[in-house]
Amino acid sequence: MTLNKKWSYELTEKAEREFGKLDKPIQKQIIHYFDSIVKTPNPRVKGSALKGTLRSYWRYRVGDYRILCQFKDDILTIHIIKIAHRREVYKRT
Repeated sequence: MTLNKKWSYELTEKAEREFGKLDKPIQKQIIHYFDSIVKTPNPRVKGSALKGTLRSYWRYRVGDYRILCQFKDDILTIHIIKIAHRREVYKRT
């Protein structure tokens, strides 16, 4: 018998506020993207690890938007920290 590990994602309060300010089509794209990522055995495959002072974060790209995340491997959760346009996402993180 094999146990299926299923990932989930959660947004911080700040990420929820940023998400709420986005246009509805972009919101749908982000939701669809993360719904597909959590179905994969390893969600890191579609993301990119950041470097330097942000090395504990991972980045996902959805159109012109970037989503910064941290992984909680012990509970199989992607913790979404920030959602912003690509020109703004790395400022004051």
